[in-house]
Amino acid sequence: MPAEAQVRTDPFETLNIEQRQAVEHGVGSQRGDERALLIIAGAGTGKTNTLAFRVARLIAQGGDPHRILLLTFSRRAAFEMERRVGSVLGRVLDLNTGPGLTALPWSGTFHSVGARLLREYAPRLGLDDSFTIHDRSDSEDMLNLVRHGLDLSSTGKRFPQKGTCLSIYSRVVNSQQALPEVLQHAFPWCAQWESELRQLFGAYVDVKQAQNVLDYDDLLLFWSEMMADPVLGAEVGARFDHVLVDEYQDTNRLQAAIVSGLKPGGRGVTVVGDDAQSIYSFRGATVRNILDFPQHFSPSARLVTLERNYRSTQAILDVSNAVIELAAERHAKRLWTDKPGSTRPQLIVVSDEAEQARWVANRILEQRESGLLLKSQAVLFRTSSHSTALELELTRRQIPFVKFGGLKFLEAAHVKDMLSILRFAQNPRGRLAGFRVLQLMAGVGPAHATRLLDAMEGASDPGTTLERFQMPANLAKEWQAFVQMYQALRQGQLPWPADLDLAKRWYLPQLERLHDDHLQRRADIDNLEHMASTYQSRERFLSELTLDPPQATSDLSGPAHRDEDYVILSTIHSAKGQEWTSVHVLNVVDGCIPSDLGTGTQDEIEEERRLLYVAMTRAKEHLHLLVPHRFYVTQQAALGDRHLYASRSRFIPDALAAKFETLVWPPATPALSGAPNGGPASIQVRERARSAWR
Repeated sequence: MPAEAQVRTDPFETLNIEQRQAVEHGVGSQRGDERALLIIAGAGTGKTNTLAFRVARLIAQGGDPHRILLLTFSRRAAFEMERRVGSVLGRVLDLNTGPGLTALPWSGTFHSVGARLLREYAPRLGLDDSFTIHDRSDSEDMLNLVRHGLDLSSTGKRFPQKGTCLSIYSRVVNSQQALPEVLQHAFPWCAQWESELRQLFGAYVDVKQAQNVLDYDDLLLFWSEMMADPVLGAEVGARFDHVLVDEYQDTNRLQAAIVSGLKPGGRGVTVVGDDAQSIYSFRGATVRNILDFPQHFSPSARLVTLERNYRSTQAILDVSNAVIELAAERHAKRLWTDKPGSTRPQLIVVSDEAEQARWVANRILEQRESGLLLKSQAVLFRTSSHSTALELELTRRQIPFVKFGGLKFLEAAHVKDMLSILRFAQNPRGRLAGFRVLQLMAGVGPAHATRLLDAMEGASDPGTTLERFQMPANLAKEWQAFVQMYQALRQGQLPWPADLDLAKRWYLPQLERLHDDHLQRRADIDNLEHMASTYQSRERFLSELTLDPPQATSDLSGPAHRDEDYVILSTIHSAKGQEWTSVHVLNVVDGCIPSDLGTGTQDEIEEERRLLYVAMTRAKEHLHLLVPHRFYVTQQAALGDRHLYASRSRFIPDALAAKFETLVWPPATPALSGAPNGGPASIQVRERARSAWR
């Protein structure tokens, strides 16, 4: 950044007072304040814009973009942040803002940045820099192979499945808790297998090391260990003047340790987040990171709170504030807005789930007739199964909808095939990729694949071993074609992404043979090739795509691609960060919100409260909380089909309910009165449900 760059206008005139305080921390008139900075950004308060303006302010002050580390929770968020930073600088500096001026080479997710650093420092960490990275699906498969190898799948009792085993392993790594503690609190039904799980995880680590493979958890674990080393930690930390972290409430203990290791004194550290939106403990995240952040450093971090909301009406903010104010511990804030709006949020008391579905469908159509697009309306729920009755009702009434979830891009068989070809060429000791690729050829089964991989594992030159391997004579022609393709990929002489095109040309005949719908799947392969052209190298492509994949495959287009308008259905977890004009929240009753499985500890209850808060603060103008009076439970052998009665969520006590407009539907439905919310009646309901399901 040229020192003679002159500011043409005030770049921060659109910021409110608190946003500007955060942006100006430690620079300009505040130069000399070297404390770490914690920005508590309430829902809809312009968090992303504030962080982008802060990065731009640091650069405008003379900061080197190459010495700024920006950590986000998706690569798309990093790109959006970089775009906004460039826009700010382009407006306020008298410079020729070419594409390289505002590039932030060290912006990305914790996992993607960790992968880059680990590859760079691999020799000093005892790693081979040609390591490949397994996504969760591949990690589950590898763990399952180890599980079978240890004969844990043939036990007389039910040993945890591969997905559960990986979840336990990941929780131990990311929470930095001991295995017995994790089993006791999060996986009590697996506690009897503690010694076997310990053996399984040890063998899993050994297999990863032997095959030169890292999983998601390794990327953070190795990076954290690197920062804990006095020499390496100081060396890596010295590369960056500023470390900025978005969504800090979603970090786990490893990620907090990484941030502390980069800047032990806190100088240059800025974290942004909202403790009231910490809802991912099942991924190992802990709200303690953001609650305790000010005391992590000496001197204590500076705290700036953003309370002006630009999304919702004051009536919606009033009830949302009231919900979160009952939290046991929090960073104090009270959201406010000057956005006009007179519609009160609604509590809709309905007789059962069927009436809930009918009321929501009616309301969606009413709002559409009044000019509100279906895409501006969302229905949120605690668990995916809660929307079943509504999905049937919407389908019956021909109201198109899209439900967040489904098969991820990298889980599609044909996409995994293509990526496995590249991974096997990148790392010939990666057995999982090799096992998959070899069996793509007609006539090559598990036995041939295993023999070859065993031979390659002990060879000094795996590529030569593969080339000389004797396949049956009837496979000679196809085998030779594969060997030629593989050796060309191994040699790495083709300019990227030409090697993807080479792999594609070999794979398409296999695709046509293996899948009847190969033309439809071909579209994903073409998309993969197009995406590859945006990356600098094969290694970067494989790493980044694994760490931040697209969300869906082309063959799961759904109603969104068949209709011009559609309602959004989403779990609350998937809705975080989104907003809609009108929001309906289903099943706001004890047993659903909070979930019956989320009330074991006070910490779990507090996270359930935050979930409801997140759901409510997605609404811009209209908020509807649905309270079914009873649920119909079927196929219970002991008690037969029957109704279970529910009470309004404990998070909406009577005093708070008075802030809503309450409607009863159908009008003859009795109001939910009698037992206090979350009190004895709801507890009895849950106990009856538990006894029936035992």
